[in-house]
Amino acid sequence: MDRDGTLMPDLHYLADPDATELASGVGDALRLFRQHDYLVICVTNQSGVGRGLFTEETMHRIHQRLNEKLRPYHASVDAFYYCPHTPEQQCECRKPGTALFRRAVEDWAIDLPTSALVGDRLADVEAGQRLGLFTVLVPEVAHEGLVNQELSDRGIRPDVRVSSFGAAAAAVLHRG
Repeated sequence: MDRDGTLMPDLHYLADPDATELASGVGDALRLFRQHDYLVICVTNQSGVGRGLFTEETMHRIHQRLNEKLRPYHASVDAFYYCPHTPEQQCECRKPGTALFRRAVEDWAIDLPTSALVGDRLADVEAGQRLGLFTVLVPEVAHEGLVNQELSDRGIRPDVRVSSFGAAAAAVLHRG
């Protein structure tokens, strides 16, 4: 899973753990994943760290707060992997790079052919495709026009495009 724009609204360089909130339907959908024995791994680009807008400690507190907000749903994120670099650094861990995904595969013995990626940007989809994952795009309304333009320009197509996180969970759980 992606974080900003997927598990949480994209609050643009969120630096306040108390402002952490769940995106609509995420709690129920992650509980459903848990009931079907899925691991929930979050891979997120966090260039705000590299830009000096917040610290890694603050980012970890945001992740803790996210899991606290998921607790009433009997859901959680099993692990967070993040890239602190800016796009200009052109690292392999920043999506659409796959280094963080490969680390998660090793750490958690993940079976890629039975796994899926849910994200709100084409960088998420592209990373998932590089790994052979089932990809679900759930763009936030705020940047749907940008995603539509990128779809036309880059020719990257998710396996499924949906309008809500709940629909993304259904697509993953019911894929053929």
